[in-house]
Amino acid sequence: MTALAALLAPALTGCAGEAASATGSSTLKWTSSYFPAHWDPVVGGSGAQFRELALVYASLTRTDEKGNAVPDLARSWEYNSRGDEITFHLRSGLKFSDGEPVNGAAVKAAIERARKQKNSALFGDLTSIESVDAKGLDAVVHLSQVDYQIPQLFGQRVLQIASPKAAKSPARLDQGPVGAGPFTVTQLIPGTKAVLKKNPDYWDAENIHIDQVELTSAPDAATVISGLQTGVYNFADIEPSQASAAKKAGLDVFVQPGFNASNISLNINKKPFDNDKVVDAVRYAVDRQEFVDKLTFGYGETTDQPFPKGYVAYDPKSANAYPHDLAKARKLLAEAGYKAGDLKLDLVIPAEDPQAEIVQSQLAKAGITVDIKIDKNWATPFFAKDLTFSLYSTTGRDSAAQTLTAHFGPDGPLNLSSPYEPAGFEAAIAKVRETPLDSPEYTETLRAATRAGLESKALVFTYSQPNLIAKSRTVSGLPKNPAHIDWTGVTIGGAE
Repeated sequence: MTALAALLAPALTGCAGEAASATGSSTLKWTSSYFPAHWDPVVGGSGAQFRELALVYASLTRTDEKGNAVPDLARSWEYNSRGDEITFHLRSGLKFSDGEPVNGAAVKAAIERARKQKNSALFGDLTSIESVDAKGLDAVVHLSQVDYQIPQLFGQRVLQIASPKAAKSPARLDQGPVGAGPFTVTQLIPGTKAVLKKNPDYWDAENIHIDQVELTSAPDAATVISGLQTGVYNFADIEPSQASAAKKAGLDVFVQPGFNASNISLNINKKPFDNDKVVDAVRYAVDRQEFVDKLTFGYGETTDQPFPKGYVAYDPKSANAYPHDLAKARKLLAEAGYKAGDLKLDLVIPAEDPQAEIVQSQLAKAGITVDIKIDKNWATPFFAKDLTFSLYSTTGRDSAAQTLTAHFGPDGPLNLSSPYEPAGFEAAIAKVRETPLDSPEYTETLRAATRAGLESKALVFTYSQPNLIAKSRTVSGLPKNPAHIDWTGVTIGGAE
């Protein structure tokens, strides 16, 4: 769930005339629910819009269909014998769209900016990085601890690399993105529309068969399907409630696997959640199946973890630790000194959300009154940890360890109760980082860290669902990379 306000800025006009006139069959017309509020990847790269930013920016690694890190700007990498240093070897001859070279210095600048820029949304993901040395086409990353998660971490979302020259002015970069990805921006109307053209200097340009992208902010949901039918769009993010209509309209519905999970966020540093009995009452009052039944239209499932069932980090031993039990919830509230109706909470969210109404209804049955408050500037108090009670949904990270630390770590951006973390979590996540991904002990070590994280009193997970995309049949199939949209090999045919 992203609530950063769109940055008002003048439109780029460099090649707008050419872009507006090009309507050939190789144009992707994508209307997105996650149109970037920010085009600086340090600011906007942590939210769901990282998929759109990936049109412009490439990373050191990317993620394949199995969720493994594979080469992107880096052709290879290796750790030292201790596991506390990793060297990335970049491809030769690459450049950003402003002509600047893609080299170790660019990687160093990107990492340092992500760690230190005041409005960075990524600093909490880079806590194990101590320093970076640039040596020609090599970037040597020195770690403060053994961490075999780094190639996974850099799998597109957390380190989309901008031209260091352009990034000297982050405000200008936000208006005019400059990367080394498969496309370059030719026109940008902030919050509304971006036109991009194929980047001939992208390292894998020969496998990018789309000449142009017209990316627009999604209109009213009711008009998206008709827009796909009439050719206004040929690719669109849709909600589960729209999937049936899309199929009936003869469109392809692409079910994109992911790490999505939704949660109720509690701040245990504030009353009434500083009382464990109140926290547990909320846990038992939640009926996860109602979220699935009312919101996912058969595409989702219940989860009490930050991962969907079946994902490597999902811990079966932790499943159903707090089953729906209204009687127990009411009893705990009484033990905490609250009669039915005594406890009144403000649930603060950035926009209307049916999840909030379900929470309101479920907690009312336990005797808790919930008022839903909409704050369009919600992101500021949430990330400043000023809110008491809120909702959050996340697309997860490519590194399961980073997903865990984002939720449960003391600096975790999704941990409303920072700097609180559950006892034992720090040691458990350190052990994950110390374990190579191909180790036979890796899966159980990872699940043990999930188990430790779930001792947190700050989050109550509810349900998970995949990303859904409706597309014209003229757009070929997409690789099923979890959470990512990979344009490699995708083609767009002529009229149907």
